[in-house]
Amino acid sequence: MQNVKMSAEDRMKKTVKALQDEFNTIRTGRASASIFDKVMVEYYGTATPMNQVANISIPEARLIVIQPFDKNALNDIERAIQTSELSLNPNNDGKVIRINIPPLTEERRKDLVKQAKHIGEQSRVSIRNIRRDVNDHIKKGEFTEDEQKKGMDEVQKLTDHYIKDIGVVIDEKEKEIMEI
Repeated sequence: MQNVKMSAEDRMKKTVKALQDEFNTIRTGRASASIFDKVMVEYYGTATPMNQVANISIPEARLIVIQPFDKNALNDIERAIQTSELSLNPNNDGKVIRINIPPLTEERRKDLVKQAKHIGEQSRVSIRNIRRDVNDHIKKGEFTEDEQKKGMDEVQKLTDHYIKDIGVVIDEKEKEIMEI
């Protein structure tokens, strides 16, 4: 029974971590290197993550500076940013790429909050699916009725805990998006 519970908790932790990673890629009004985590650069014919071809730094709250490890990749990096879904306008000076992060409009902020809440709800569904899978496993296992009841109660407590954690992560992201 303990292994089942530990497995469920591990899967739920991974769900919350995946949500946090997903939220890192949502662009807010503040500069962040993590918004480029999903941007792939066509580098010598291979799609390569941007952080593997360039150093990304944040010298100011609304400025990102991207310095490629190989100067020949500068145009490829610029093209990757322009074609990404980030809606950013890179400035290439021949050595580095500078990106000014414009403040978000109120309408865009509301859209991003709606998107974040949708992603959060998908994570809640994942947690509930884990609960259902574990409860099915407990019902089919070689456990007494009392052990089954106790195990299912413990899994419900875990579910409640991680659903609450997801709510906290969503609230933090909403606050970050809405701040000016």
